[in-house]
Amino acid sequence: MEERKSLHDPVLEVEDLGVQFILENETINAVNDISFKLRKGHTLGFVGETGAGKTTTALALLRLVPHPGKVESKKIEVCGHEVTAMTSSQLEKYRGNDVAMIFQDPMTSLNPVFTVGQQIADSIMLHQNVTSAEAKARAEQMLELVGISANRAGEYPHQFSGGMKQRVVIAIALACNPEVLIADEPTTALDVTIQAQVLNLMKKLRDDRRMSMIMITHSLGIVADICDEVAVMYAGRIVETGTLVEVFNHTKHPYTEGLFNSLPNILNRSAKLKPIPGLMPDPSNLPVGCSFAPRCKYAGPDCTCAQPKAHWFSDTHMVACAAYQREGFAIDRPEKK
Repeated sequence: MEERKSLHDPVLEVEDLGVQFILENETINAVNDISFKLRKGHTLGFVGETGAGKTTTALALLRLVPHPGKVESKKIEVCGHEVTAMTSSQLEKYRGNDVAMIFQDPMTSLNPVFTVGQQIADSIMLHQNVTSAEAKARAEQMLELVGISANRAGEYPHQFSGGMKQRVVIAIALACNPEVLIADEPTTALDVTIQAQVLNLMKKLRDDRRMSMIMITHSLGIVADICDEVAVMYAGRIVETGTLVEVFNHTKHPYTEGLFNSLPNILNRSAKLKPIPGLMPDPSNLPVGCSFAPRCKYAGPDCTCAQPKAHWFSDTHMVACAAYQREGFAIDRPEKK
């Protein structure tokens, strides 16, 4: 029997991952040489603006980047297996069994012509050596696990609300007890009350099953609620990464500072929002230096001539910012005590 990873071993390791979409007249640099690790039982949150490369990164981990995407990496290793070397049959077993993904929109993630019970059972039969009767019984158990009565297994997706559909999608993702669950903005299409219910459900299932999770989101509130580590992405690069406390309480990157400053101040309702000026650069024409420099109030000549090198404040807290090569540099956001 294969030995399970300990709590301190990474179940997922990624080194120098890059994704390009090579078109006739241009090349889209969607993800640019990112590296990260995910430990067993931990949740890593990817946060950043639309177009930062978060979803493309997740699809690359499953080798689902659509044509004409080109994926290059030094390593994509999950549970000790190199994903880039897998054959088609190995990928079939890997997807859903080792790594499962919850996609953004529950409305379009389910097949409208099959019952929800059949869709869960099909996933189980694909990965496990069970009979159709056993798969059906297991599917009903999974529905109960996510808070849906087993007697609704024979109903179709259109008979469920948005929140219930998302619970069904979670049931499908967890049906084979994956080591890693990727949740790509799983609450975007849901109202606030249902969002909280879905997030609480995911946290409970993660803790009960000692599962590792990647949470892709725009919401810093969701990151604070569910994540252990945070990776801040901008223009296809990870610009800051660290534990939740390090990134939230000891913010180091100007872009991360901008994200926090953009949030409403609940203690001062009359305070104005401070949006980040400008727009993210065109991924087909990225600057030579730091991609955030045109929007950054701290930018200097050293920011525009080359990609910023990683600056480590601890074993876990990394910032890619050229300004830290200047003596005594610090961003304005005060560290929380």
